[in-house]
Amino acid sequence: MNATPPHGRMWPAATAASAERPRLLLVDDEPVNLLVTSAALEGLGFEVRTAGDGPLALDLALAERPDLVLLDARMPGMDGFETCRQLRQLPGLHEVPVLMITSHVDNEVVDRAFAVGATDFFMRTDTWALLAARLRHMLRAALTQSELQRNRGQLSRALEVARMGTFDWHWTGGRPGLRGFVFSEEAQRLLGGDIMAPLGPRDLLRQVAYGDRHPFLHLLRMRMNRREPLSTELQCVVHGRRRRLYIEAEPEVGDDDQCTGYSGILQDVTERHLAEQSIRRLSYKDTLTLLPNRNQITLRLRRAIEAGLRLGHDVALLVADLDRFKKINETLGHHAGDELLMEVARRFRACVRHSDLFHEVPQDGEGLRGYRRTEGVGRLGGDEFAVLLAEASEEDALRVAQRLHNALRSPVCLDGQEIVVSACIGMALGPRDGTTAESLMQAADAALTAAKRAGRHQTVAHSPSMIQQGRERLALETALHHAIERQELRLHYQPKVSACGTRLVGVEALMRWDRGAAGGLVSPGAFIPLAEESDLIESLTEWALEEAARQAALWRGRCGFGGTVAVNIPSRMFARQDLPALVDGAVERHGIPHSMLALEITESGLMEDLEGILPLLHALHRRGVQISVDDFGTGYSSLKYLSELPISELKIDRSFVINMSGNSRAMAVITSIISLAKALHLKVVAEGVEEVAHVQTLQQLHCDVFQGYFFSRPLPAEELDPWVKAPLPLRLPPDATALSA
Repeated sequence: MNATPPHGRMWPAATAASAERPRLLLVDDEPVNLLVTSAALEGLGFEVRTAGDGPLALDLALAERPDLVLLDARMPGMDGFETCRQLRQLPGLHEVPVLMITSHVDNEVVDRAFAVGATDFFMRTDTWALLAARLRHMLRAALTQSELQRNRGQLSRALEVARMGTFDWHWTGGRPGLRGFVFSEEAQRLLGGDIMAPLGPRDLLRQVAYGDRHPFLHLLRMRMNRREPLSTELQCVVHGRRRRLYIEAEPEVGDDDQCTGYSGILQDVTERHLAEQSIRRLSYKDTLTLLPNRNQITLRLRRAIEAGLRLGHDVALLVADLDRFKKINETLGHHAGDELLMEVARRFRACVRHSDLFHEVPQDGEGLRGYRRTEGVGRLGGDEFAVLLAEASEEDALRVAQRLHNALRSPVCLDGQEIVVSACIGMALGPRDGTTAESLMQAADAALTAAKRAGRHQTVAHSPSMIQQGRERLALETALHHAIERQELRLHYQPKVSACGTRLVGVEALMRWDRGAAGGLVSPGAFIPLAEESDLIESLTEWALEEAARQAALWRGRCGFGGTVAVNIPSRMFARQDLPALVDGAVERHGIPHSMLALEITESGLMEDLEGILPLLHALHRRGVQISVDDFGTGYSSLKYLSELPISELKIDRSFVINMSGNSRAMAVITSIISLAKALHLKVVAEGVEEVAHVQTLQQLHCDVFQGYFFSRPLPAEELDPWVKAPLPLRLPPDATALSA
């Protein structure tokens, strides 16, 4: 019989077996049976293809992938049994439901049908609804089986990816035994077993690392007695490699309320454990220098203090901060700064015992002196290092601090340039300065702050007053933040007098802080360094520029004052490209010429970054702003640069002036500065003029301007008004009246 459907209609490619009209391949050698059965099943919702013999049926099945096969068992040539056997061997057709149908049934026929792969057997009937129901039932069962296999495959792949397997352990009689222990295939693979040779509980125990074996058995017995869930990790050896297995199991309770076993999972968590260890190491290690970081140093310090308190010895903590590291970073770049930090770390490590240890010290199983392993060097952050000495006296700590200083004496080569670096070190001793890691770290930080205030290359040991001083400085810094908005800042002005003593040529504006009833007058020596450390100095300088310009405008309007008002400018202000704009804004708002404003910068501040400062100096000079070099003679200046700088005056530091009587070196410096200034056509101002002898000597040396207590202390603006109103002659002290002649 022709197997092609009417009108040449062909089945599409195989669709989901849950289609509304299942595709059925009907195979029978009787044309009448084919015609009648096909028509009946078509009417009952099937899409039927027919084949009159076995070979044709195999070809159609391979080409069109039917959802079901209805196969006559008795056919000439290749009968239904052989057709079914070969059908099952075709790719993709080993699971398709096959209903074998015949007119005569006996046990031998049924057994043979199932042996060749038939899904079910059915007696030939003309009750087509019953046949259709059997076919649909087979189809649903096939779909369920297919979905189950697909889910099992997905689960198996998921377990394989998760490196997880399952196990069951059941026993009878209320007493656990080694029988009834079954591992899944995935679990056997994790344990290195052969699927064909199932593993038992003894195999698992043999693979558990010896140190974990007895604790695991103890935990297992305890959980079983209490009928509690089991959750633990074990170290196992699988094919000679250490693996870490996670076990989780739930108890199963029988009808008699007795525990009858456990069901659970095994998972290989070795990679996760290694990753966690790596993360833990990274969280305790400085990635640049590979030294312990602040977290690790704190842990080590805590253990060292505990051991010190228990055994009755001291623990020393040194905190070192590199001098001028920020300037190295700004000048040579952060890459050079990183190289410097790595070199400093290497040198510091060579100064301290056991400094190469990084990993956490185990809490158990160590000897009495295990705490000594906590000695070492760490990086706290930035350019700050810590040195922990787990058993050291103050003398030992001071010797180590000196070794640290000595280690930095040799130059470091960065980008082909030799750099000599130094450090300040703060030292604290436990339990004297603190009995906790936090308090000892705080004490060392306070000592470091004192060392940095004392200058470079300093070591300072902590004293009890430092913490209180630190708190007071913090409170003072907080109050300084609000000083401008509370209008607590003042400018006092010190006169600058011509060499003949008869003319006021200008004033220097000096900042004062009056906290009123809250704290009275604060010394500039207390709050100016604090402002520089906390970056408040820029806000204070902006305020001083504005206030000086305002006062200059008042004097100019009331008294015709035409001198200069000098404002001290910290070197960091010259790092701001908007400094000329700040000056422009101040003079324009108050309507004074730029020439009435003078900016004073110290010689050392000038030379910190001369190349960067020079463009701003020229910009200010073009506007008419006068530039004065303060404290001249106390730093280092290149004569080449000095000749190129757009400056108008040099100020001789007061330390030379007050010591020039009977001090030949001070006189030599003053004479040299005045001669240099004259040669460069610069004005010379002498600070610290306090005696008649100072005035007379400086006049003989042709100094241009005097400034000092001999003439006046710094005064509030209103007290300086008489000087501004009566410049000729000035009311000089009685013993200096001859100078005005």
